[in-house]
Amino acid sequence: MPLFATTPVLAQTTTTGRPATGGASSATSGGQNAVTRPNTDHVQDGKPGGTVAPANVKLEKGANSFTEGEARRRLEKAGFRDVRDLKEDADGIWRGSATMDGKPANIGLDFKGNVAAE
Repeated sequence: MPLFATTPVLAQTTTTGRPATGGASSATSGGQNAVTRPNTDHVQDGKPGGTVAPANVKLEKGANSFTEGEARRRLEKAGFRDVRDLKEDADGIWRGSATMDGKPANIGLDFKGNVAAE
């Protein structure tokens, strides 16, 4: 008894816009717009993270590829100073402590680069 059907299976394609033609760029073809995540390095109005504590960001579990140095630089870029005791936990989140605007904070950085004060 065969495990697979003998008729070919065709892949389905979904069209999200019309292809760019006549030298037009793909930006004007009406295709699907890209989806991006928020940049938590600049928490509000393009100001560095030091102006607003990023407490509302939810850190996500996942395999983290950031090195300790990269994690430290991202946290410092977000406005944290004196980053210390930085360790990657079992959920793939870099956690440590730092100061922001002179106040102590427990901090985290997930695999997507999201920064949070907890």
